[in-house]
Amino acid sequence: MQTDSSPIRRVWKTSRAGAISRLKLVDETLTTLNENEVRITVKAVGLNFADIFALTGLYSATPKGAFIPGLEYAGVISHIGSKVSKFKVGDRIMGVTRFGGYVDTIDATPENLQPLPEDWSFEQGAAYLVQTLTAWYALSELGNLKPNQTVLVQSAGGGVGLQAMKLCKALGANPVGFVSSENKVKFLKDQGFKESYARQLPFSKQLKRLQIQPDLVLDAIGGEIQTASFNALNPMGRLVVFGAAEFTPGKNRPNYLKAAKQYLLRPRYDVMDMISENKSVLAFNLIWLWNQMDFMNELVQQMRKIKISPPHVGHTYTFENAHDAIECLRTGQTLGKVVLTMK
Repeated sequence: MQTDSSPIRRVWKTSRAGAISRLKLVDETLTTLNENEVRITVKAVGLNFADIFALTGLYSATPKGAFIPGLEYAGVISHIGSKVSKFKVGDRIMGVTRFGGYVDTIDATPENLQPLPEDWSFEQGAAYLVQTLTAWYALSELGNLKPNQTVLVQSAGGGVGLQAMKLCKALGANPVGFVSSENKVKFLKDQGFKESYARQLPFSKQLKRLQIQPDLVLDAIGGEIQTASFNALNPMGRLVVFGAAEFTPGKNRPNYLKAAKQYLLRPRYDVMDMISENKSVLAFNLIWLWNQMDFMNELVQQMRKIKISPPHVGHTYTFENAHDAIECLRTGQTLGKVVLTMK
């Protein structure tokens, strides 16, 4: 087994959840590389809304005590454990991790890694796995998507939403994207998605005016927007929920009074009504797939067979400017993925 000549790595670590300001850039000593793992020099780190919710303590899977946020990255393998045969030194990879991604060096088991396509940048690799997995799992496993179905995608200009729009189109479905502003509508239309709209409130009236009756809804917003989307579903329609952006915290920490009010007013669904109307609600937290690596890798192989363009990386920040990147993501004004890059 090879040894590392540089035993120090840089990491962004928080002492405990509750406030984004606790996230600090620190040095850590690298431990000896496990014989079943590889060591990766990280070139790009993908940001996800789960990072913000974890840092502020609003994510159910948040680790106790100190932790490093981050669920995905891309880089180059620098060292190989003695029992690893799947990869070699110099391989370009993209990987997932159950937290621990905001680092410049990481040790990982091969099953957490995928080869980075030769024509993709590291930034695109760091933008692919989590968000495409989220979209694919929502559409294929839970949504049971069929050709020619109409799919309403909320936050269609963001990382997950944009991947979902592309997957829907590739699978022969009809994606309808909703976003928060007209500049995002223009972006989506430039990407070839003609049915793209800026959300208007009350959302139920906008859907009626546009005569949109979806067979499937992907939502990570919540509130009145989610309720209106569910009510517009065709019989046998499915609402798939994978987040709750309405609970996005303030610049540093949650507004607990506001969050409590939103929680009390959150959408509620009566199963008897759902039976009568023949509609379904499904919800998931993707990080639990990290406990079922065989199944997760099966999903990855499925989605990689679908021919879509590489992820759109709309915002890049240097590794040292993680706080600026987090704030960019938190505002909800992003197009595509937010990524940290290494010098």
